[in-house]
Amino acid sequence: MLRGGDRAARRVLLVCLAAGATTLLDQAVLNIAVPSMRQSLTAGAADMQWIVAGYSMAFGLALVPGGSLGDAYGRKRFFLVGVGAFLLAGVAAATGAGPGTVTGARLVQGAAAGLVNSQVIGTLQDVFQGHDRGRALGLYAVASGVATALGPPLGGALVAGLGPELGWRCCLLLSAPGALLTLALGARWLPPPRPTARDPRIDVLGLALVCGCTLTLMVPFIRTPGSGGEALGWAALVAVLAIALTLHQRLRVRRGRPPLLHPALRSSKQYLLGTAVAMAQFGASLASALVLTVFLQEGLGLSALSTAAISLPSALAMGIVSALAWRMVRRIGARTVDLGLALGIGAALAGTTAALTVPSAVLPLVCAAVQVLAGAGAGLTVSPNQTQVLHHAPAEAAGVAGGILQMAQRIAAAVCLSAVSAVYLHSAPMPQAGSGPRIAYALASGVSAGLLCLALVLSRLRGARREPNTPHTTGEPCTTETSIGRRPAARRSQSTQRSEA
Repeated sequence: MLRGGDRAARRVLLVCLAAGATTLLDQAVLNIAVPSMRQSLTAGAADMQWIVAGYSMAFGLALVPGGSLGDAYGRKRFFLVGVGAFLLAGVAAATGAGPGTVTGARLVQGAAAGLVNSQVIGTLQDVFQGHDRGRALGLYAVASGVATALGPPLGGALVAGLGPELGWRCCLLLSAPGALLTLALGARWLPPPRPTARDPRIDVLGLALVCGCTLTLMVPFIRTPGSGGEALGWAALVAVLAIALTLHQRLRVRRGRPPLLHPALRSSKQYLLGTAVAMAQFGASLASALVLTVFLQEGLGLSALSTAAISLPSALAMGIVSALAWRMVRRIGARTVDLGLALGIGAALAGTTAALTVPSAVLPLVCAAVQVLAGAGAGLTVSPNQTQVLHHAPAEAAGVAGGILQMAQRIAAAVCLSAVSAVYLHSAPMPQAGSGPRIAYALASGVSAGLLCLALVLSRLRGARREPNTPHTTGEPCTTETSIGRRPAARRSQSTQRSEA
């Protein structure tokens, strides 16, 4: 086990940060180039939906299988394969001549990104422990925030400077240098493959059922909505697959075979509640960002670059606060997540109030200020909550635990993006002259605030149901001595009983 101050550990962290930033930059940079890409490829709305959302779907599908493979056979080889496939698929997408080629390449690229990120989470858990793990995950969130912040401005600049045809293609190639650097550094600095699972046998049927559940959950939200009967059909299919997965996992346990979903993950209320908190927060954040982008461009008539500039403070604030969040965790422990969620709720309600009351001339500036508050709240929530959730995952299931967490967030993103954007789109064409987009944005922000309130309730419930020997400081190991050298009370009582005997 490496310590956070070791040179080798710092190199591993650098590789993980580069991988996270590269894959997230590729996703963030494309949104701003969608109109020019659609014009260049003469693609329909369904084609563009698959090009943009297919990346996230494939990303989510690859997370749990990637984590399971990394646990069973070691993470380095799958990390390198994933980065290499991500690079090649990006080049194929950038040089594609039609929407079908670009869609296929983006699906492969998303799956490769999911494979890479599942190894990143598992590697950080393998290498770091205690406060070092919380700090490493905080820096990972910083890299994510910086990549998200740089994506829209860079994409807008490329499209504006190079023109619609060459601009969107360069957007897809923007992550290639980072992928090459990550591939070279990963081959040199990542630790040798070391299986962490006690039994290397892969639960193939379990993986297939998980992928089927993920696919049937996400597809209805990234395609053109169908009839009510079709929606019921998808829901029934999800229920059947979920029941089959549950029965299959119980059967494997009875037969003494390793299940895909580790028993410690299914029985830990802290892990399940923390994952639910992450789902609500992640979905609300992405949905509110999408609605804000649409409102600024279609409701207020701002350009893409101006919209990106207003969104930039949120990503910067998230990155800065994430880097400092571990200090807050040391002081108030798990309540850091509650504070971050409260700030997010305040930001969403402030956006609702501003949309209804602030004049149009100063509304963009007010939105930028609100984004600072929203980013700070996310910075206090994402990394500390992630560390708390993964703290309850056993070492032999670290990759699967991280994959399930990220997969759940992707599913939540697909559902919330569809639901919250539907609230905005159905409310925008209201009869009041000029007030339709404002009221629609206020309603959508209110829905996001409601999701964050749900996350806060779940977080408080998790605090009330803290499991035995669970530390109040995020990432503090349960079985080690505390920072002041005292043993936990339970261990002292055992020693006292032995000495008295």
